[in-house]
Amino acid sequence: MAIPLAQEEHKELRKQIKKLKKSASLGQLDEAGTQELKALKKRAKAAKAASQATSGGGGSASDGGEATAEQQAPQAGGKQKKRKQKEEAAAEAEEQEQQPAAKKAKGKKGKAAAAGSGHAAPQGMAAVGEPPGTRKPLVKALYEESADVAAMPADQVKQWRKERKTKVEGCELHPITAFAQSGLSAQELHATRNFQQPSPIQAQCLPIALSGRDLVGIAATGSGKTLAFGLPAIRHIRAQREAGVASGKKPVALVIAPTRELALQIGAVLEEAGSQCGISTVCVYGGVPKRDQVQALRKGAAIVVATPGRLEDLMNDGACKLDEISFLVLDEADRMLDLGFEPHIRAIAGKTRADRQTLMFSATWPTTVRKLAADFLCHPVKVTIGSQDLAASHSVTQVVEVIEDRARDGRLHDLLQRYHSSRTNRVIIFVLYKKEAVRVEQTLQRKGWKAVAIHGDISQAQRTAAVDKFKSGQVPLLVATDVAARGLDIPDVEVVLNYSFPLTTEDYVHRIGRTGRAGKTGTAHTFFVGANDKPRAGELINVLREAKQEVPEELLKFGTTVKKKESKLYGAHFKECDFSQKATKISFDSDDE
Repeated sequence: MAIPLAQEEHKELRKQIKKLKKSASLGQLDEAGTQELKALKKRAKAAKAASQATSGGGGSASDGGEATAEQQAPQAGGKQKKRKQKEEAAAEAEEQEQQPAAKKAKGKKGKAAAAGSGHAAPQGMAAVGEPPGTRKPLVKALYEESADVAAMPADQVKQWRKERKTKVEGCELHPITAFAQSGLSAQELHATRNFQQPSPIQAQCLPIALSGRDLVGIAATGSGKTLAFGLPAIRHIRAQREAGVASGKKPVALVIAPTRELALQIGAVLEEAGSQCGISTVCVYGGVPKRDQVQALRKGAAIVVATPGRLEDLMNDGACKLDEISFLVLDEADRMLDLGFEPHIRAIAGKTRADRQTLMFSATWPTTVRKLAADFLCHPVKVTIGSQDLAASHSVTQVVEVIEDRARDGRLHDLLQRYHSSRTNRVIIFVLYKKEAVRVEQTLQRKGWKAVAIHGDISQAQRTAAVDKFKSGQVPLLVATDVAARGLDIPDVEVVLNYSFPLTTEDYVHRIGRTGRAGKTGTAHTFFVGANDKPRAGELINVLREAKQEVPEELLKFGTTVKKKESKLYGAHFKECDFSQKATKISFDSDDE
């Protein structure tokens, strides 16, 4: 017997409704999809009524008129009973589909331990981004906790975090003590082949990022965070390709950095890390022609590392499409906000998938960074290494010398004879202004020192050439403005000399972080000119005390008061609010009670 048309339509509508409800339960249904779901429900209701009316009457046209009313009467009750059982079974299946993914996976064998133990990524989307619509859902849960890691007693985990000054909020995943415990393949761990064990931020962030969670990492420069997000990015890309989520033609992972030097550094690390997995990286930044970068993007790259301005230019030109970006990293978020990149970052993130995985790294945790995290991340885990306040690396010996402005040149020559007596070890000399960099470079060269400078008044090609000479040891003295305060990852820098104190203490912390990297120690010697640098004395004293360094008596004379930070828009007359906190509902008693 043929199925009545109304019944067939109802069955097809139920299938469509089931798919849309599944998307809704995963948080992947936009406003248009919601309206479509409502319309389908109305049509299904009408089709069901028509189907029941047809089955309850005489022989239908599809039956060919062969069955009589007497023959159909005894069958009608049995058909309705079977139909009712099918509808009840379908309703039960829909309820199971709407249950959270973590609950469904809890009792199933073969699922990742992260999902079964409640560590699966919470469903939802970021406030900034494009809803995925009907596209395939992302594969995020890629971590299965090894037996050794899972068996770590709670007190052992607590002690490990205490020794490494690590704090975790929003997740109970244990840290790993060896890269192999991450579950990554040998090809994916290629970049770690020369490392004995993960750094603290890598040990704690790798399990969290691989499990698909959004992440906020607060850590000092030189802590190894590039691989902490780079390795999960590589695994994420491979998973999307295997599942057919990514086409393989457009980038899947995007890393945004505030400076060219940092972008180039990250790009080099990720290019090597993905070299054994067939995952290529393109670095796009300003100061050079777009042509080569556009050609590299057209060839195809899984990872794009970019500075905000150049990336937005390429997006506007149609050379870089971000609609398949499902893994987003914001590195040095506090620095990008200081440089005024927030509108550009929002415009860029708005073109990526809203259900993406997002990781944000910052050296400090000011209110502006919290607000950015609230808009860009969904139920993030927060990992803090050391202090989330302003703090310098404890592997650097800090020496602060209060000095007169005119005495700095002679004193710099004396310090180089002490710290650079071999004339082969690497030393960075930080200055404040571009013209000052040129003057100090020329002064050193006249006195017989081999020095080269990088600053904003030279081309990107000249900046790259200068850094390459410094890295190779061809020229062991580098004079630099704060363009090099973040992004130069050269493990063998022994000494940092601050010829001029920076405009902010945050930049001071990042400057001295160029030494004492990768588990080594270093020295930072700083000139503090009272007439110029007095407003930053209080913050500098706090940084020295936190790192248990000697505070000179001459510095204490300028006072320990820390000047209140000013808003870029409202000056000092503003209230600092935590925008990541949700509003609290206030109820008022009725006047009638």
